[in-house]
Amino acid sequence: MQTGNDIFILSIESSCDDTSCAVTKNNILLSNVTANQKIHEQYGGVIPELASRDHQKNIVPVVDAALKKANIQLSQLNAIAVTRGPGLSGSLLVGLSFAKSLSLALNIPLIEVNHMQGHILAHFIQEQDNLNLENKTPSFPFLCLTVSGGHTQIVKITDYLNFELLAETEDDAVGEAFDKAAKILGLPYPGGPLIDKYAQSGDSTKYKFPMPHLKNHNYSFSGVKTAFLYFIQEQTKKNANFIEEHLNDICASYQAHLINYLLKNLLGVSKETGIKQIAIAGGVSANSGLRKEIDLLGQKQNWQTYIPKFEYCTDNAAMIAITGYYKFLKQEFCDLNVTPLARYEI
Repeated sequence: MQTGNDIFILSIESSCDDTSCAVTKNNILLSNVTANQKIHEQYGGVIPELASRDHQKNIVPVVDAALKKANIQLSQLNAIAVTRGPGLSGSLLVGLSFAKSLSLALNIPLIEVNHMQGHILAHFIQEQDNLNLENKTPSFPFLCLTVSGGHTQIVKITDYLNFELLAETEDDAVGEAFDKAAKILGLPYPGGPLIDKYAQSGDSTKYKFPMPHLKNHNYSFSGVKTAFLYFIQEQTKKNANFIEEHLNDICASYQAHLINYLLKNLLGVSKETGIKQIAIAGGVSANSGLRKEIDLLGQKQNWQTYIPKFEYCTDNAAMIAITGYYKFLKQEFCDLNVTPLARYEI
């Protein structure tokens, strides 16, 4: 294997309900194809068994489409990168099994990737039509607020593959707090983006919610969700039409509260470490309120802030590919006995 030449990597992401495949040349993205699963909307959340079945249906056409879009043949590939975890075991197993088969058939290395590290390194994806990354990528060390449906973390990154977890949620993730509130309000799944939508027309100071204070800048969203439930129950007893009449203000107040909580702890970690290179990543980093407020806080604190493109916030294979590229450079390969890790810590 000649690592001095261009490195072509095919990556697969199947941690939850999106089947995604990307092809990269070095750190340049050639294609990124994702198949979404609509079936879960009628159940108000992801059904693991249905997710794994749809991954089996989608993975071959998605891989084929990514290769064709990149204009790359299987014979040109240098490695296969795949999400090992965290995620749903059945979903991970589909992607990992397919990646193992490709690795074995093509006789090329297999690279296992931590999904959350992938979210962070999405900041280093280069696109073919925009290769000038000056001032667009974080400098080391930087802090990343990684926020999703399953995780809320503040991570210190000192190199492409050197991560240190500084703070995290002790129970539920902020994405879960958004989705649970949406369900309480009777909004369809996925509800987080709808809260963001209605919040843009509401008064964010209208209602107040509790803010837990934990040691080491850790988070807790379980009590916040419960307080929101009790608030809605109390208000609807007084006025059966409370949600309908005040939906925008409810969403705006609740969203602002969650964002303020996220940024309060992030600010504490920044002051404690002295790091002013600040990034966000993960599905909740697509939230317009969070994107706006971290920029505003960054201006006040003299931070250099980095916000990913929307398509790299949600689960995607491009972020797995870029992580796989840096692991390839260090020859960090795995054997074919590797198994999925539903819980995979940074």
